[in-house]
Amino acid sequence: MDMNEIKEIFFQECEEQLAELESGLLKLNDGDRDPETVNAVFRAVHSIKGGAGAFGLDDLVSFAHVFETTLDCVRSNRLDPGPEVLKVMLKSADVLADLTNAARDGGSVDEARSRQLIKELEALANGEVPQASAAAVEPVAKPVAVVAPPPVNDEGFQPVAFSFDDFDAAEEPLMDMPVYEIVFKPKSDLYAKGNEATLLLRDLSRLGEMSIHCDMGALPTLDRLSPESAYFFWKISLKTDKGEDAIRTVFEFAEWDCDLEISLVEDEATQSGEELPMQPVPFDLSILDDEPAVLVGVVEEEEQLASRRQDRDAAVSAAGTASNVLQMAQSAARTPAEKPAPAAASAAAQSAAAQQAAASAATPTIRVDLDRVDRLINLVGELVINQAMLSQSVVENDNNGTSSINMGLEELQQLTREIQDSVMAIRAQPVKPVFQRMSRIVREIADMTGKSVRLITEGENTEVDKTVIDKLAEPLTHMIRNAVDHGLETPEKRLAAGKSAEGTVRLTAKHRSGRIVIELADDGAGINREKVRQKAIDNDLITADANLSDEEIDNLIFHAGFSTADKISDISGRGVGMDVVKRSIQALGGRINISSKPGHGSVFTMSLPLTLAVLDGMVVTVANQTLVVPLTAIVETLQPEAAAIHSFGSNQRLISIRNSFCPLVDVGRILNFRAIQANPVEGVALLVESEGGGQRALMVDAIQGQRQVVIKSLEANYTHVPGIAAATILGDGRVALILDVDAIVAASRGHSLKPEMSLAAAG
Repeated sequence: MDMNEIKEIFFQECEEQLAELESGLLKLNDGDRDPETVNAVFRAVHSIKGGAGAFGLDDLVSFAHVFETTLDCVRSNRLDPGPEVLKVMLKSADVLADLTNAARDGGSVDEARSRQLIKELEALANGEVPQASAAAVEPVAKPVAVVAPPPVNDEGFQPVAFSFDDFDAAEEPLMDMPVYEIVFKPKSDLYAKGNEATLLLRDLSRLGEMSIHCDMGALPTLDRLSPESAYFFWKISLKTDKGEDAIRTVFEFAEWDCDLEISLVEDEATQSGEELPMQPVPFDLSILDDEPAVLVGVVEEEEQLASRRQDRDAAVSAAGTASNVLQMAQSAARTPAEKPAPAAASAAAQSAAAQQAAASAATPTIRVDLDRVDRLINLVGELVINQAMLSQSVVENDNNGTSSINMGLEELQQLTREIQDSVMAIRAQPVKPVFQRMSRIVREIADMTGKSVRLITEGENTEVDKTVIDKLAEPLTHMIRNAVDHGLETPEKRLAAGKSAEGTVRLTAKHRSGRIVIELADDGAGINREKVRQKAIDNDLITADANLSDEEIDNLIFHAGFSTADKISDISGRGVGMDVVKRSIQALGGRINISSKPGHGSVFTMSLPLTLAVLDGMVVTVANQTLVVPLTAIVETLQPEAAAIHSFGSNQRLISIRNSFCPLVDVGRILNFRAIQANPVEGVALLVESEGGGQRALMVDAIQGQRQVVIKSLEANYTHVPGIAAATILGDGRVALILDVDAIVAASRGHSLKPEMSLAAAG
């Protein structure tokens, strides 16, 4: 594995860590104060910083370091994560994502914004809580005790004292617990990669009662001092019942960049609680209760020294890569035979080890290039086509259908279906990453418009094909911007209307009838239909005397160039957003509908296929043409009787189904396959249901059967044809067109397909 591959793994892990970071911050913003949530957020930033240091990404390391320091204040309960604090942290998460993307793809970020957030994070770490939340947090006032060692040379240089912030020592000595002697010798690479000895020692102190002595014997004179070297090391006595594995876990991310020795003390004096004899250079534990200001200043100085290291060789970088998988594997590879556990702490140590093993027993995964998965899916699609062709040939030459070849083909068909379902499941991914990206959009637009907005997401684990997920981001972004800018009122108007000052945008995903349905709802003012109608008249989209239903007026906002904004801004006004949404959804084979209630808000509903590769369909014949109707749209099939057919108007017909009437739609007539309407009694009716269009009975000549077909894009190979969603290859080698049920239903409601754009004209 070369360095580029290792770096790519790091950035893939960064995406996961950034998702974990934003998810945790949103939980905190919703009032979750679970310590594990705070720890997960801290670990995400810490992991990104450690990996970035290994690759010399100094800008990313510097920002992540300050962010991590502030999060550590939250983790140690010295900073309350109030609304104003979390607002800064959510913005910091956005900048951290920008820095990661810039490091991976090139480009730059807004340096002014980055510097401003660094100042705000430093202020939070130093106890300067924003005004809005200062009342909710009691000021921390602890005495600062700094131990200043005497000068060590004639130049007057002396080491800078620093703090292990907020370590609460046990009030009573811990009796009958094993004591471990630990020698921790950092290497210079540890600091160059963004790790900090102070934070490691602080985490170690949480395992039990700890005594620390710092050995400064290797510190040279000032003229020989190298800012890139590590001269101090620590001798630690730790009384804990957590076991050796818990100690090594503390150094998990730094074990390659330090010398670590852990030994169990078996001395009777130690077991009885007496102090161990130590070296004459003490490290005063009283500074562990100091304010974080001392630690922040020193750590920043260490970071500045480490960031000046420009020439890191490839071997060190490879060894220090923050690949959590490799490090966890190495940690898990240690066996009890290498480091035997003490008998005195067997019960507690075994319990801790069992908990740690259970936590690390995650489902194994493997990373595969998407191109390889796409090629596999294409090959499986061709396998399905060839299997259908082979079955068709055998059926045509085997009249009784009982030959061993026929039976084998049935088993092959079942096996092919299972293979196809399994391969499609590989591409299935939850919509959570896209939904999380919308949180940032909401925050940015809310800040730009001065509105208070809360985003609620539901069904984040709903799975859909990755090709659909990749193309969801753009339409959802435009819809979110539209909902916040146009849909939600200002806080003043909301209060005047009896609503809360904070608006709500709800984004949900769910499976329905073999499709994924995504809804975007807001509790704003709803669509101002009078304003939309007048704007459409001004833009010559409709005539002044046009008689439009509420639904037709709502759909006017999807016209290109249409906007109700009074002036053009950075957010809206050019009339391209909702037009892009409709075209993007239609390109995915989906549909979008609007439901709006004045004063109560609007709901945009998108219905999309779960996959763009295969579908189950009903193969039908219409005017000697073979079509495929998606099976998910069909409710039932029936043979019309003459008594059930009723005329309506000049050329409309209804069919009576169980004491209700349903419009009868001649598919061949709408697609211009024939000039006159066919006799319904001589054909078959397919009762279909479309999103927002109700039920319709599609009249076809005959049904050939139900098959699973491989979708082939008609636009990519020919051009877009109204009424046709895609094409496929049947078992006999013929090309069949897949019907766009929603377009046919819309045409039956008066929106006729234009002759020059119909299938007959296109052909």
